[in-house]
Amino acid sequence: MAHIPLEDNFTDVIGKAQRGWKISDAELCARAGVLPADLAAVQAGRPLDAVLRRVARHLRLDPDALEALAHGRWRPRAPVFPRGFAMFNTPHEDMTVNSYLVWEPRSRVAAAFDTGADCGGMLDTIAAERLDLRYIFLTHTHDDHVADLARLAAATGAEVWASEREPAAHAGARTFAENSHFHLGEIAVKTLLTWGHSPGQTTFFITGLAWPLAIVGDALFAGSIGGSREHFAEQLRHDREKIFTLQRDTVLACGHGPLTTLAEERLHNPFFSRPWHPPTKQPEAPAATGVAAAADRVEKQRPALRIPVAAKRFARPTPGRRRA
Repeated sequence: MAHIPLEDNFTDVIGKAQRGWKISDAELCARAGVLPADLAAVQAGRPLDAVLRRVARHLRLDPDALEALAHGRWRPRAPVFPRGFAMFNTPHEDMTVNSYLVWEPRSRVAAAFDTGADCGGMLDTIAAERLDLRYIFLTHTHDDHVADLARLAAATGAEVWASEREPAAHAGARTFAENSHFHLGEIAVKTLLTWGHSPGQTTFFITGLAWPLAIVGDALFAGSIGGSREHFAEQLRHDREKIFTLQRDTVLACGHGPLTTLAEERLHNPFFSRPWHPPTKQPEAPAATGVAAAADRVEKQRPALRIPVAAKRFARPTPGRRRA
């Protein structure tokens, strides 16, 4: 599998939190005590630490994790499955999307989880491993996750299953309730309703492989979360209650971006890495807390580090794209 970049950068994380909590730029500046120009600079991709840390507290994000993400100091490390698991990453419009195969090595009974934009690689693996694909499980029915459903179902004859809250538009598709159980020989699959990003967004918790595995769809990404304008709080709550209560060594197979682990996300995901507590005091005036003012205070306290803010160089932000 080629290197898969993180789905979201720090500006995406800030944007998702702002949209989810319905906090305007003006309101965020007032709450955090930052200048509009400094907030705009951060939103454009400049990792201004003083602004990042103030903004994070008022968006219920962990400042340390957000700062590390902004400076590229973290990337998840996930364990390798020696057998019974395959990941596929296919391009869809201006992004890529993941799909997965899980099988029991002895019986060769298998299940697919989403189809991605192109199931060709999955079909090749099914043939090479001589697998019997029994099920196609859908985390949710957004176009990028089911784009090749008709082809995969026709080629394999597998049953198509989706949440009863979000049925698949496919002839003969069946639905499951939360806490449904399926088996692939000795491998057990349990459905967990982790909705918010979509009405029936489902996490599949799988045991019987080398590592516990949760195929989470767009409920969660490495270092981020699936966006939702109307049900953001529900998405956060369901992730905390149903994903972050799984075994610590659980591998998380996300709908976009690289594999990660529950242990990694507890430490490094800005949305989940630290219990959030509301700020105890609102700043009196944003004008006194711009980046330049913050830098001046640092310089007065530490004369040996007099580096004018204007002299700092920042990487040019990459063009924006549609986010899950």
